[in-house]
Amino acid sequence: MQINGGSVIAMVGKNCVAIASDLRLGNQALTVATNFEKVFPVTDRIYLGMAGLATDVLTLRERFRFRVNMYTIKEEREIEPETFAHLVSSTLYERRFGPYFIEPIIAGITSPAKGSKPFIAGADLIGCLNFAKDFVVVGTASDELFGIAEGLWEPDLEPEDLFETISQTFLNAVDRDAFSGWGAIVHIITPEKVITRKLQARMD
Repeated sequence: MQINGGSVIAMVGKNCVAIASDLRLGNQALTVATNFEKVFPVTDRIYLGMAGLATDVLTLRERFRFRVNMYTIKEEREIEPETFAHLVSSTLYERRFGPYFIEPIIAGITSPAKGSKPFIAGADLIGCLNFAKDFVVVGTASDELFGIAEGLWEPDLEPEDLFETISQTFLNAVDRDAFSGWGAIVHIITPEKVITRKLQARMD
């Protein structure tokens, strides 16, 4: 879980969610790349972040894409965030005796039929789900992220305020972790649109 480094955080706002990850790919203390994204779109309203072993991140990205496409074809509707969280959980649990070394975070907005509510969840590497009302963190900087997020997060943040909060939390936390950092990318998901912004961070 520590070899490639990297961290991901998701936060809930007022009718919006934010998910952010760093861009570092490392081989322990050696930096290999500074453009390795760990957050991927699943649908227009759901994003998946994965921290852990880089090869498993890429493998599972394709596996989840395949399974979501199969769900969409079979059910003839878009997958809901909670349903996708259970799909992630069952996929990881299938391999519990030789697990994928990743911890996922799911962030999304439910469909208008379900009230366009914000949703976030995290899981461990064998798929034990953790549904949260405030924020979820995974990765090598998770202790630092927890501490700062508990200090800065407030309920019912508007999208711009949520962006500011998650950005400050993330940048301050990864500055204290040698295995994370080298820039960050933030996605703000609202019922109408997704706003994606890149953050400059310390490069040392």
